[in-house]
Amino acid sequence: MGQSRMLLRTFAIVAALTFAAEAYAQTNYPTRTIRILVGFTPGSASDLTARLVASDMSKTLGQQVIIENKPGAGATIAATEAARAANDGYTLFLTSSAIAANAAFMNLKFDMKKDFAAIAPVNEVPLILAVNPSLGVKSVGDLVKLAKSKPGELTYGSPGVGTGSHLGPELFNVRAGVKIRQVSYRGSPEAVNDVLAGRTSLIFSPSAVVLPHVQAGRLVALASGGTKRAGVTPNLPTMMESGVPDFDVSTWFGLVAPAGTPKPIVDKLAQAVNAALKSEGVSAGFKAQGFDTLGGSPEEFEKFIDRELKKWAAAAAAAGLKRP
Repeated sequence: MGQSRMLLRTFAIVAALTFAAEAYAQTNYPTRTIRILVGFTPGSASDLTARLVASDMSKTLGQQVIIENKPGAGATIAATEAARAANDGYTLFLTSSAIAANAAFMNLKFDMKKDFAAIAPVNEVPLILAVNPSLGVKSVGDLVKLAKSKPGELTYGSPGVGTGSHLGPELFNVRAGVKIRQVSYRGSPEAVNDVLAGRTSLIFSPSAVVLPHVQAGRLVALASGGTKRAGVTPNLPTMMESGVPDFDVSTWFGLVAPAGTPKPIVDKLAQAVNAALKSEGVSAGFKAQGFDTLGGSPEEFEKFIDRELKKWAAAAAAAGLKRP
């Protein structure tokens, strides 16, 4: 009995010390450099987004926040490394709409919901629905009527499987009850060129790609794809304002941590992100790239990610994309 009591007392002391050490680490977090893994090359939109936020977070947290670029496989290499990292708040990942879309039809080495703890959404740039003027439509309603009168005859340009420009039109097919066919291209320039030439009917594309052509009168913008009007096109209605229910297609970025990261650390990181998003330098930097600032709580971002996963699963199913 004496030995058993001694063992129990030892275990209790070890547990108490462990708990005290963890509590101390959480209370005093961070005590060293934090790294944000980015799945694309330096100079990309994701890289610039991460660097703007990281710089301001460093001031709030009192520790350096650095960027590590791990490009490849549509950012899934970086995501996989982040999912397997220690859940101590010192390794974060800049996730995106591309990751959520890929999760709908690819066999990934991580689970967006189970392997990550949401911190906060950072920014977004809605995709713009633009058509060739020869189509003769001036609104989304006009396009829906035309597509229903000519099922399978209208086409959209897609710069890659699983991109917003591919799954966006497929979601439009689902939500509007139409059938517009995909025409695949090697990239956005080729896809846009064929819409300009009238060889394809329309395209969903980031504002920076299509707006110069809209302003020159070579394309007609019908709507933006976000839940609210884009900052760069305040007079352009959203798809939902135009009568397409539950439609939200945008390129967005947000910060996540490995699953199991203590809640106090996640909350402290979320506070730092939201503080950064309110700074003039960060918001001006995003505006220059055509991005709108987001922000929000970990709980709100978790619900947002869940909606994104369900939405892209429906779009992928409509496009006939299946896991290998």
